[in-house]
Amino acid sequence: MEFIGHFRRLSSVQRNTFIACFLGWSLDAFDFFILVFCLNALSTQFHAKVSDITEAIFLTLAMRPVGAFLFGMMADRFGRRPTLMIDIISYSVFELASAFAPSLKFFLIMRALFGIAMGGEWGVGAALAFETLPAEGRGFFSGLLQEGYVVGYLFAALVYGTLFPFIGWRGMFVIGALPAFLVIYIRTKVEESPAWLQGRVSRQAETHLAKDIVAHLGSFLFLVVLMFAFNSFSHGTQDLYPTFLQKNHQFSPQTVGLIAIVYNIGALLGGILFGTWSERIGRRRAIVIAAILAIPVIPLWAYSHTVPMLALGGFLMQFMVQGAWGVVPAHLNELSPAAVRGTFPGFAYQLGNFLSSRNAVIQARLVEHRYAGSYSPVLAWTVVILASLVAIVAWSGRGKKRRGSLHYQLACSYYS
Repeated sequence: MEFIGHFRRLSSVQRNTFIACFLGWSLDAFDFFILVFCLNALSTQFHAKVSDITEAIFLTLAMRPVGAFLFGMMADRFGRRPTLMIDIISYSVFELASAFAPSLKFFLIMRALFGIAMGGEWGVGAALAFETLPAEGRGFFSGLLQEGYVVGYLFAALVYGTLFPFIGWRGMFVIGALPAFLVIYIRTKVEESPAWLQGRVSRQAETHLAKDIVAHLGSFLFLVVLMFAFNSFSHGTQDLYPTFLQKNHQFSPQTVGLIAIVYNIGALLGGILFGTWSERIGRRRAIVIAAILAIPVIPLWAYSHTVPMLALGGFLMQFMVQGAWGVVPAHLNELSPAAVRGTFPGFAYQLGNFLSSRNAVIQARLVEHRYAGSYSPVLAWTVVILASLVAIVAWSGRGKKRRGSLHYQLACSYYS
């Protein structure tokens, strides 16, 4: 199998590094998506509307650029590996604190702090992974790394479907603190990025992010807009879908969890397939094809009435959504300046996230005030608008030809 072949070609150091970065992103996503499954329970606990609870999603996403900047600067100055460990401990602590929230206000504060830590993981983890991996198969590993986010969602669905009736929402967030143990693996099995170590010798460790952003302003703004479209697309199809199944279809936690498992399997397969395919047809073309193919799936996904059809619609929708996303890690890293690759792509990613951060709040309020509690039309129009936006923005940008490994590109940049 191609999957096994790619991993066999990795050294033990490369394999351990990729596993650590993959798990870091997966467990970060797991902690985020616990909230998505518990929106209804939290609204009951705090006697609030679902739209009021979605403010927690907004705060988490809105604070991610702060984390991308802070942890990205730490990664460029002090190294990818120690920064990743600090980041994982941070988001685990704030996840645990969320479990003991005595009020909605305290809960929202904890989710904002969690957002800072969550915002740092993607850029630091992606930089460590891609600066360590070989150039061959980068599209495959891009798709697989990004689908760590889906694995986190899948894990959250499994925990919700099996344990929620017994442990409630507070127990869900306690389980969310377990990722802290990943630090032990990173501490014992993962080495620092060879590109960062080489750069530390050949140039000053302190980089000037603002200077690099100004020097590459066009690329930076493009990446921010692209990430706004992408994050709106993914969160617009993911964050309220479990609540749609709970409220409009009155499904039990077990049924909602089962449907979520099915559509996350579709997401995982789509990300890997399109990420790998992008090596042959190009990053932009792969993104556009995946985004456009999401639109015909809308009737099955948003307007079906039976569990099998909703599961199939969810599978196909997330196959396309995460198929487009599977190209993103490699695409962003290839379009970012080498010397600040720990900060530049992650910061652009999270600024785009910030611009899309009120997506769930807007969707929930439209459902409550315009569509009398019906989620289907809001979900449907979300996909039509945002799938089109992703395709248009991605196609209007540029691709980058591969010229050896990122390690080689970084070395050339540092010595030039």
